[in-house]
Amino acid sequence: MAFRNFNDQEFSRRSLLRGGAWLGAGAALSALPMGRMALAHGGHWPNVLATVEDYVASGKVANMVATLGWGQNAPDVIARGTLAFGGSTEADTDSLYRIYSNTKPVTGMATMMLIEDGEITLDTPLSEILPAFANMQVQKEYDGSIGEENLEPAKTEITIRHMLTHTAGLGYGIIQKGPIKDAYEQHGLIPGQVSRLPIPGLGRGNPVDSLEKFADGLAKLPLVYQPGTKWSYSVGLDLLGRVIEVVSGMPFDRFLSTRLFEPAGMNSTYFRVPQAQVGRLTTNYGIMNGTPLPIDPGMASIYLDKPAFPFGGAGLVSSPADFDRFQRMLVGLGEIDGVRVMSEEAVRLGTSNILPEAVDLSGTWVAGQGFGAGGRVTGSTYGWGGAAGTTAFCDIESGLRAGNFTQYMPAESYGIQREFPDLVLKDLAVLQGA
Repeated sequence: MAFRNFNDQEFSRRSLLRGGAWLGAGAALSALPMGRMALAHGGHWPNVLATVEDYVASGKVANMVATLGWGQNAPDVIARGTLAFGGSTEADTDSLYRIYSNTKPVTGMATMMLIEDGEITLDTPLSEILPAFANMQVQKEYDGSIGEENLEPAKTEITIRHMLTHTAGLGYGIIQKGPIKDAYEQHGLIPGQVSRLPIPGLGRGNPVDSLEKFADGLAKLPLVYQPGTKWSYSVGLDLLGRVIEVVSGMPFDRFLSTRLFEPAGMNSTYFRVPQAQVGRLTTNYGIMNGTPLPIDPGMASIYLDKPAFPFGGAGLVSSPADFDRFQRMLVGLGEIDGVRVMSEEAVRLGTSNILPEAVDLSGTWVAGQGFGAGGRVTGSTYGWGGAAGTTAFCDIESGLRAGNFTQYMPAESYGIQREFPDLVLKDLAVLQGA
């Protein structure tokens, strides 16, 4: 939704870092014959093209870049606009975007690598890695008091599966209300950033300065649901960053670079944008009364600073070209350009529905769908979106890769993030009937 002013609590607390506006239409891919889908290769994406051009020409966004590809072929690219309103540098696949919750699938696949290595399993209890989570307390009343009168012992252990699928019972400062939200802020459990600018209603509290402290702080606060019972958007993927560094024996950001980014040829994906690359960084805008206002200028972005810690749920900046390589690796079942990044089994498992049995999805963003390692699963399609308007999905069976990159907040201000998968499907459907 559009926010009325920068004090709007919906903007500052519930909409900022979440990727839930991505409503995948991917299940419909399984209903389309795959034989002629490759006809789309070559730039025949009229609905996507028209929408990108309309958004930029109308001044809703400064830029938009869509990548659409098949298998290991180079993507078709639709790019319009400049890195900032009034700027002269045109946006392209090498431009840098704050992908926010599109970080979650990246962290999810990093976790799957450790499963592939035999270091953990989906059902490894978290307490075996981080003992402080052995005896968690759970709120009886959701978002109620965090005093003893409203707490009860967890009935089951948090597992790796739970954290990957937002079913651990962990909260999220952008989702919770009341005392638990306040406690997250007071303890610095803030796994994200928006701007250097002092925007009222944003950035309350100072984040802790390490994943270790982040994990230790979470372990001292109650869960909002019993583990494995309810889907609730959470800090689970951020906490997995700490799991990854403990299990692997290397810092989380180094693990990503060593095991994923370097072998996949993703040389433009960062938690901190190097000063030498600032000329590629887009400006992020806040939408106020339908008007985009700069909240994180590319040349003075907070992403040029070292983050408090590597935010595995919402911290990466990436280029459309790099994220397409990530998706190429996935539809390549773990391989890209002859390099094996992860096993086929790990990719297939991570992009499949791994939700706990009998988990309650009612009233959630994923009702009637599945969830994999950090991303929504519909049919054979896996993907997610980010708080600044990015969205990406790929279909493991057909090899389709699709991504759309732009920069505005909240993502719900416009319909593009929600509509992008449908636009892709409309173009495919037209080709199927051709």
